[in-house]
Amino acid sequence: MKRIKSLFILGVLMALTAAGCWYYKQTHQAKPEDLYRLDEVTQGHIEQTVSANGTLNPVSLISVGTQVSGIVRKMYVDFNDVVKKDQVLLELDSRLFNAQIAQSQGNVRNNEAAVELAIANEKRMRQLYAQEYVSKQELDTAVQVLKSARAQLETAKGALARDVTNLNLSIIRSPVSGVVVNRVVDVGQTVAASFQTPTLIQIAQDLSKMQIDTSFAEADIGKIKEGQKVNFNVDAFPDRSFEGVVKQLRLNSTNTSNVVTYNVVVSVDNQDLTLLPGMTAYVNIIVDRARHALLVPNAALRYKPKAEAAAKNTHAPAEEGGDGKRGWRKRGAKGEGHAPSAGNAMGKIYVLRAGQPVMVRVHAGITDGRSTAVTGEGLAAGDKVIVGELQSDNAVPNKGPGNNNGPRGPRMF
Repeated sequence: MKRIKSLFILGVLMALTAAGCWYYKQTHQAKPEDLYRLDEVTQGHIEQTVSANGTLNPVSLISVGTQVSGIVRKMYVDFNDVVKKDQVLLELDSRLFNAQIAQSQGNVRNNEAAVELAIANEKRMRQLYAQEYVSKQELDTAVQVLKSARAQLETAKGALARDVTNLNLSIIRSPVSGVVVNRVVDVGQTVAASFQTPTLIQIAQDLSKMQIDTSFAEADIGKIKEGQKVNFNVDAFPDRSFEGVVKQLRLNSTNTSNVVTYNVVVSVDNQDLTLLPGMTAYVNIIVDRARHALLVPNAALRYKPKAEAAAKNTHAPAEEGGDGKRGWRKRGAKGEGHAPSAGNAMGKIYVLRAGQPVMVRVHAGITDGRSTAVTGEGLAAGDKVIVGELQSDNAVPNKGPGNNNGPRGPRMF
């Protein structure tokens, strides 16, 4: 009897202990909000862009130089001055040119006198030859001297015209109407045009029409087409967004440290003259867009439960998608993982359903760097997706896929 009574009491105690453990688990089970960082699936519009930095430049920038050397004697314009076509910009010292003109004029007069003498000699020789007082050779010599004198006169006149042209070139005029954006020389400075034309002044022909010269990587150049809309910002107006249009994709590439880039020219309307030459523009070109798409944070596509991450670290084979292809994982810029840019790439996310994470395979579309357009069976706007875990290694373990261990209760014995 005592043995039966002891067994009965032991059974009652074990039942009470089991009930206590069950009650403890039910009342102390961790909530999903305490285990995971969650976000929502949303529905909306998304645009994919490619980005680069560029410099604002006038469409037509004229560098005014000089064909002659000399000292700058007078300046008539300065920075930001509006100039008209053929307006005088500056003058070089003309004393040397005037001296050369005076010398050339003397040479012309000297050769004119030589021509007059040669004409008189030639006329006299013809008369004497008619009377047979001189030979035919002497007449031919007089004719040759006349022709030579006339040729020397033409040479002297050409030298005079050259010197007059040089004097006119010492007065620098504007070839176009526009705005002076740069002045390189000052009064008293010597400019030398011996080997190449020196730049004196730069004139922007029309600042109401500008362009951005940018450099895009070869990985992005295939998505850029002429006529695409461009959004850009400048540091001078951080709260304002500007618009432009892709004008030209230049075929000449640049290779810097094995990085190939292409120059993309963006046309910008600057009617209010807000934008200034030389400003740095942060350009975003819209290359694709999706309307009314399901959007998930990129962090949800990168999230993996700890059990799966541990399996990956042991060099387990990559999990394949439903189409038999490997997952879409790619290396993003600067080592950061990114969702696939477009196409039919496979990925997976973990959706919280009935308090438990459930893996859902999705087709990833375009991304704007923060969210990605996806399609997946049973996925709807408002679903909670896991983007990370909150607990540390010593906290309550994740009760997710591949982990059947729930929250730990008190030890029975």
